[in-house]
Amino acid sequence: MISAVVITLNEAANIAACLKPLLQVCEDIVVVDAFSTDGTKAIAESLGARVIQSEWMGYAQNKNLGNQAARHDWILSIDADEVLSDDLIQTLQQLVPQPQTVYELDRLTNYCGKWIHHSGWYPDWKVRLFDRREVRWQGEFVHETLAVPAGYKIIRVRGKLLHYSYKTREDHLLRVDRYAALSARELYAKGKRATWVKLWLSPLFRFLRTFLINRAFLDGKEGLAISMSGARLVRRKYSLLREMELGRVPLL
Repeated sequence: MISAVVITLNEAANIAACLKPLLQVCEDIVVVDAFSTDGTKAIAESLGARVIQSEWMGYAQNKNLGNQAARHDWILSIDADEVLSDDLIQTLQQLVPQPQTVYELDRLTNYCGKWIHHSGWYPDWKVRLFDRREVRWQGEFVHETLAVPAGYKIIRVRGKLLHYSYKTREDHLLRVDRYAALSARELYAKGKRATWVKLWLSPLFRFLRTFLINRAFLDGKEGLAISMSGARLVRRKYSLLREMELGRVPLL
C-alpha cells in the first residue's frame, strides 16, 4: 500500500487537479498545509485527503511531517502543482514496491502554457516513491533532496509527472526572487562569499549555458524567458549574499 503526501500553501487553484488522479493510486492522502487562506484545506478535505496544518518549517521539514503522519510506509511525494498522467496512474496501480529500491518519475514541465522539452528542464527524473523507514527529505532552505541509502536501486517508471509550474511570466519572476533569497541565506550559512566573478560573470554563464548548451532556443520565446530568469536568479542571489556580508539585510 502507498500513501501520497502533498505540501501546500495557498494552492486552491491547483490542489483539486493534483489530488483527483492520486485517488486512483492511493487510498491514503496526506496534505500538510501551512495555514492557507484561500480554501486549499476545504478543497483537499472535500476530496478525501487528511489535512494536517502546520507552520511553514521548510520544504524538507514539512514533507517529513507528512511522511510521519502517513498510514503506509511507502510514500508517493507529489507537489501541489503536479499531476499524474494516465500512463503514470496505470503504472503505479500495477507497481509492487521492492525493498531497498526507490522509484523515479519522469517530470515534464509546462511553462506559461507550453511543454518544455529542453532548457535544462527536461529530462527531469525525480525520485518520488520511497520507503519512509529508510529514506527521508533533507535540506534547510530551498533545495530539498532525498537521502537515499548507498546501494539502493533506482528504477524509472513509465508515464509522465505533469508539472504545471508557472502560469505567467510574472509568477515566475516572483518565485525567482523568493528562491534567490532562500539560496542566498543557504550560501551565507555555508560561509560562501559573493566575489566579483560570482556577481557579474556567473549570471552571464548561466544564461549562455541554458540558452545554448541546454538548447533553450529550441523552446522558443519561452526558452529565452527561462534563460533570462535563470540569469536573474543567479545575479539576485549573489547580490543578496553581498548585502548580507555588509550587514544591510536581515539574515532571518
